[in-house]
Amino acid sequence: MKCKKVLLMGNPNVGKSTVFNELTGMHQHTGNWIGKTVDSAAGKFYYKYNNYKLIDLPGTYSLLPSSKEEKVAGDYLLKEKYDCVVVVIDSTMLQRNLMLFYQIFEITNKIVVMLNLCDEAKKRNIEIDRNILQNLLGVPVIKATARSGKGINELLEQIHLISTNSEDYYSKKDYDLSALDIENIAHKAEFVNEKAVKEAPSKKEKREEFLDNIILGKYTSIPIMLLMFGLILWITIKLSNYPSEFLSKIFNDFENMLSGKMAQARLSPILISLLIDGMLKVLLWVIAVMLPPMAIFFPLFAILEDFGILPRFAFNLDRPFEKCNACGKQALTTCMGLGCNAVGVTGARIIDSPRERAIAIITNSLTPCNGRFPFLIAIITIFLAKNSVLASFILLGFIILSVICTMTSSKVLSKTVLKGKSSSLVFELPKYRVPDFKNVIISTIRDKILLVLFRAVAVAVPAGLIIWALANINVDNSSLLNIISTKLDPLGKLIGLDGVMLMAFILGLPANEIVLPIALMTYLSSGVLSDYSSVESLKEILIANGWTIKTALCACIFSMFHFPCATTLFTIFKETKSIKYTLLSIITPLTNGIIICCVINALFNLFN
Repeated sequence: MKCKKVLLMGNPNVGKSTVFNELTGMHQHTGNWIGKTVDSAAGKFYYKYNNYKLIDLPGTYSLLPSSKEEKVAGDYLLKEKYDCVVVVIDSTMLQRNLMLFYQIFEITNKIVVMLNLCDEAKKRNIEIDRNILQNLLGVPVIKATARSGKGINELLEQIHLISTNSEDYYSKKDYDLSALDIENIAHKAEFVNEKAVKEAPSKKEKREEFLDNIILGKYTSIPIMLLMFGLILWITIKLSNYPSEFLSKIFNDFENMLSGKMAQARLSPILISLLIDGMLKVLLWVIAVMLPPMAIFFPLFAILEDFGILPRFAFNLDRPFEKCNACGKQALTTCMGLGCNAVGVTGARIIDSPRERAIAIITNSLTPCNGRFPFLIAIITIFLAKNSVLASFILLGFIILSVICTMTSSKVLSKTVLKGKSSSLVFELPKYRVPDFKNVIISTIRDKILLVLFRAVAVAVPAGLIIWALANINVDNSSLLNIISTKLDPLGKLIGLDGVMLMAFILGLPANEIVLPIALMTYLSSGVLSDYSSVESLKEILIANGWTIKTALCACIFSMFHFPCATTLFTIFKETKSIKYTLLSIITPLTNGIIICCVINALFNLFN
């Protein structure tokens, strides 16, 4: 049976991905900000003995190719073969959405209009007369609320009728998009909106206006932004310790049990140590330390995204990033980097300009990811703060420093290897909406936590083997680990650290989570990754090895500003296909870290 092809089109943030998921049963990620879907997604569904292929094209305001999204959508509409086009429209913004409809209508009339978000329109006292709208547009119109499934069955029936009542359709391949009369289209959209829509002021609009006055206010925007991030960090710090400790205990018991079983099987002690102390210990350490903060931070971050807060943060930071010859959307990718730098790198796809996208990718590792939080939290708690509230504010201070360094580095890159002016940010602030908590949790686990954890695990296993070998191969009664750390000591002292910490950062390339365990293993000469029973025991080990407040500050700075982890580097190369940009992604944060650490070291030496 021949497969019918259906195109799914619409403005950004109208719920296309939700419609796609409802029709296909797949899990295209949804979010309450612009640019979530840059590439087209494809899925299949079956209806009335017919197979359908659904293509979810990127959200776009126009078919005139001024961005990647518009080019992808316009090219597909003109050059590909299809049987029906579903135009998804936000019921709360009919006039603006009709601009795209009329552009598509110039090319094909095989259209069904889906008025989505009807529940939101009702809350805003917006009433659309479907019969009037249908008569004026000349195509079927369906009222729907996709996330609750309302209207999906009627949509399926209209798709079926349009797709099966005519021959295969070829679009106007020779149509010149530049010939679109945008002014005339705007008049049509305005006329239809006046005839079909009745609107009255709503309490919800007044609440949203009040919120925007605070979140986007000249004097309140930055404090509110810092307060929200501070709260998220505090919750992450406060709650992640308990599951981490629980997992560490479970994993430790599992290691002992497995080691005992292997010994009973009379396996070689060296082989047991290699498998348990090398591969397994590093693997389980990464999971125990990395999973709890991710499981807390990512959902909280996604809730801010779904509620509509993150786009407003990007709007607030647009002007500072513009002064750095970068793009305001870089603020969003920077925020993503707090969860995982690899996610922040892939998030840079939302930036249209290749130059600005490269800047966002190269500087993303200046943002401390959640893998660095355990190290930062431990050192801050021991040397710089006595309670979780103060620790949260200090950590927030470090993050503010990372934003400053991101902007400074973006400016330097834009004046040197990536010269150019910043592009204008055409950015629609989405309406506030209550997050779909079920979708947030499921998509966060599937698209972020499991994906990042899988990548970290993939690099942790070979890293464990290398670290074990360096710790257990001796030359002149000294392990290779100790020999290397001794050689690196002069360089480490220059930046306020020691050779052990410098070596730990280098060997921690596979995952930031294993930097501190490597350092402890070297300090204790244990030959295996070393855990610590309490914060006090860790403090004793570090102080015994010469740590001071200066060492702690430099260690925190270098933890934030050093080369990206292996997972992020792999993602950078995959996204850019450029060795040059991958190397710049190493050099940029490393340069920041070395300069700041040298300044701190010099100041402490001067005043001491």
